[in-house]
Amino acid sequence: MKNTAWQRELRHYLVGGMLSLILTAVAFTAVLGVDISRSAALVIVAVAGVAQLVVQVRYFLHIDLSRQKREDLHLILFSLLLLTLMAGGTIWIMGDLAGRM
Repeated sequence: MKNTAWQRELRHYLVGGMLSLILTAVAFTAVLGVDISRSAALVIVAVAGVAQLVVQVRYFLHIDLSRQKREDLHLILFSLLLLTLMAGGTIWIMGDLAGRM
């Protein structure tokens, strides 16, 4: 049987969905189910969050390191940089204003 593009795409989405569910379960278990320190739980949640971001970008947005997709990756990273600068600048200004009040 030929492995059609549709079957590969479906397999891609199923793998991404399962990885997303597993990473979500890991984060919930770290916070609710396991008796670990707060700092360890925060580290586990942060690592699971970054891994979740990578899974979402790779399996659902289909962004990888190939030459064709590099422009899309640059666009996403530039947008993330702009959002970080705007949010960070706003927090910095609001904190400075709160300190002056």
